[in-house]
Amino acid sequence: MSKTAKPVAKPVKPAKAPKAAPAAQPVAAPAAADKAQKIKKVVLAYSGGLDTSIILKWLQDEYNCEVVTFTADIGQGEEIEPARAKALKMGIKPENIFIEDLREEFVRDFVFPMFRANALYEGEYLLGTSIARPLIAKRLIDIARKTKGDAISHGATGKGNDQVRFELGAYALMPGVKVIAPWREWDLLSREKLLAYADKHGIPVDFKKRKGGAPYSMDANLLHISYEGGVLEDPNFEPEASMWRLTVSPEKAPNKPEIIELTYAKGDVVAINGVKMSPATVLTKLNEIGGKHGIGRLDKVENRYVGMKSRGCYETPGGTILLTGHRAIESITLDREVLALKDDLMPRYARMVYNGYWFSPERELLQGLIDASQATVNGTVKLKLYKGTIMCVGRASPTDSLFDPTIATFDDDGGAYNQADAAGFIKLNALRLRIGANVKAKRASATRAAKPAAKPAAKPAVKSAAKPAAKPAAKKVAAKPVVAKKAAQ
Repeated sequence: MSKTAKPVAKPVKPAKAPKAAPAAQPVAAPAAADKAQKIKKVVLAYSGGLDTSIILKWLQDEYNCEVVTFTADIGQGEEIEPARAKALKMGIKPENIFIEDLREEFVRDFVFPMFRANALYEGEYLLGTSIARPLIAKRLIDIARKTKGDAISHGATGKGNDQVRFELGAYALMPGVKVIAPWREWDLLSREKLLAYADKHGIPVDFKKRKGGAPYSMDANLLHISYEGGVLEDPNFEPEASMWRLTVSPEKAPNKPEIIELTYAKGDVVAINGVKMSPATVLTKLNEIGGKHGIGRLDKVENRYVGMKSRGCYETPGGTILLTGHRAIESITLDREVLALKDDLMPRYARMVYNGYWFSPERELLQGLIDASQATVNGTVKLKLYKGTIMCVGRASPTDSLFDPTIATFDDDGGAYNQADAAGFIKLNALRLRIGANVKAKRASATRAAKPAAKPAAKPAVKSAAKPAAKPAAKKVAAKPVVAKKAAQ
């Protein structure tokens, strides 16, 4: 029988090689893309110090654009007018130099709203640097619109939180704005390179800066001073006593306590010791009083939004007093559950501020809720300040206090509160606990019943009786020789 022939396979045509995709064009770096779009005018957040003076010159050289400078007084305690002369010397037109006193706006529209929320980042930090950034971003955008600028620039590094705060604020207010962050673009990443650039372009360098300057960096405004970097990068290093600027050490504070009275209207302090004051004046005065008593120092390792841990030291004397006083007046004017809700939301609110989301819809929505709660936060608080400590020693609200002494008293309340009602209240609140305990007991009982009865312990195997040792074989008695009887004769 013949084998079935296999069909002959048809030759397969080689597949056509796919056409090569066009070579991908390299994506332009942000800086290159911005330069390609030809930025014509940039508004720079300008302090007049070495870093921003270098940035000003760098922007002129790298972007070949017109520079507008903006210098804000937010209570940093330094003269800001010298920035005008420095900007003029750098070739900035007089009409492109903006210097503004923003202290009242800073406290009224940023600090006070934040303190209505009792905001603390990670349970300790009063957000002194964080809350200043949205105001600066807002004014940068306002000036960009006024001068028809198409970009803004700042001196924040690529490692910190401030770059995020400035830029999130700017994009929220002017979505199409270009942002130039030199520290993310240039190669001047060491003090030596910065000094060399300054010398090359005739930018004056303070003697202390040339010699190394302070062993840390500082940022100041009317709410606080922060210290970080340098020797403070070792979290186990105790800063020297001379670092602190706003406060005396608690050990050197007066030996006599001081009592101050704060007057609140809708959650904001409007008077100190009966003297009416503007928001900025209130904070200035509280800084003075608190600093004298060594109040408001903090040494903290915190979590930056960009992901790393950072050690910072802070002085916030006035803010520490504001927080203590505000919680005291809320304790008698806010409903229990309203207070609890605010406390639940506070950490989230604080993270919004810290991470730069001041102009976000969620922060604005939450602020509306917080501000609504403050309608009844009116009255006075007495605080005792002594060697770094604050104790509330009195609080009163003639119009809005929820504290009813006729009910709270331990004496005879005249029937205002029926103590017998507490039994039913407790039983109702214990109902779920009792049900849960009963179910748990039944479950335990059923588990015990389901276990098989314990088997009796096995008797030890009976060993067979030991055989008696074999008796030694009887000794063979030697056979006595048989004496043959003599045959009878």
